[in-house]
Formats: sequence, C-alpha cells, structure tokens
Amino acid sequence: MERFFLDVAHLLAGGLVLTSFMLLYQTRMSSLLVVFALQAFVLTLAVGWQAHVQHAPHLYITAAIALILKAIIIPYALSRVVVRLGIHRSIETVGGISLTMLAGMGCVALSMVVMMKAMAAADPLTREDLAFALSVVLLGMLIMVTRRNAVSQIVGFMSVENGLILAAAGAKGMPLVVEISVAFSVLVAFIVIGVFLFRIRERFDSVELQVLDDYRGERR
Repeated sequence: MERFFLDVAHLLAGGLVLTSFMLLYQTRMSSLLVVFALQAFVLTLAVGWQAHVQHAPHLYITAAIALILKAIIIPYALSRVVVRLGIHRSIETVGGISLTMLAGMGCVALSMVVMMKAMAAADPLTREDLAFALSVVLLGMLIMVTRRNAVSQIVGFMSVENGLILAAAGAKGMPLVVEISVAFSVLVAFIVIGVFLFRIRERFDSVELQVLDDYRGERR
C-alpha cells in the first residue's frame, strides 16, 4: 500500500512538471490560460493526495484554495483581461520553442541531480516530490524569462508559486495560517498586476515588453 501511495504522489507531481512543459510549448494566449488552469487542477489533486497520505486535514484547505483561486478565478480573470485589453493572441518567445524546450529539459535534469544529492537522507516521498517541485519552479522562471508578453509572464509567476506549494505540501505540509496568507498574497499580487496591465495598455497601447524597451530607448 505504501508503494501505491508513493506511485500516485509521484504521478501527480510528474503531472505538474508535464503541464509546465505544456506551458513552455504554448504560443497562443488562450491555450496558455487553459493549460495553466489544468496545472492548477493537477496541483489540487497532488496536494489533496498529500493530505490523505500524511493524514493532514489542513492540506485539504490548501487544495481547495488552489482549485477555486488558481484553477478557476485567476484563469477566468486573465482571459477577461486579455479580451478587454485586446492583447495579441500569439505569444512571442525568446529563442524559439525548440531552444526553450531544451532549456526546460536541462532545468529538470538539474533539479533531479541537485535534490537527489541534497536530500539523500530524506524519505523517498519527500525527496522526489521536492525534486519535482524544484523542476516546476525553474520551468516557471524559464517561462518568465523567455516570454515577451506581460500576461504570459504573470502565468510564469503563478507557475512558480504552484511549485512552491507542491514543495511545501511534500515537506510534510505547512501551518494553515501560512497557507491562507500565501493565498491572499497571491490574490492581492494578481489584483495589483491587473491594475498595472490596464495602466500600461492605456499609456503605451500595448503590453508587449519590446514596446516598453523601445519607448525607454527613445526617452534616452
């Protein structure tokens, strides 16, 4: 039975890594938001399973927060922002999709090597879940670095936060007050980012970062 628990936990954590690669591969805004909602749903399942395995009821609250906030509210709100701002449906990447995917594979390999050595004495569930979580964090950062659109960078930031939640849950959970405060911090950050997006769109008629760089160069 313990082996079954490990296999399911690793399957769900691996699903988060897979959805991170799917985020890297997307070149359309609508598809990016759909995949992010899918990643948040997989995170919900992963945290819920950790709650069952660890007998930690408070993690069910974390799973519910991830489902409601990150799988439903934020993707829907971002899709509304995209429509209202008239943002381009295509997403420009730095270096192209092929190089981005290769860099992503390098990030996953690095995560596995680092965590397997650093956590050699830990139990398998914690060690391998932390390796998957670090992979999700690094892939989220890669999304932020290789995307020129501000909305896609927000998705990358949220993906990084998904990895951190997986790490916290895999490391025998975290205090409930911390989980709730993190959820509200993410919500507040999302609202602030939304306001800035509207202001940027109003001022520069675009949310593409290249346009902002060009404007800064002209001011100099």
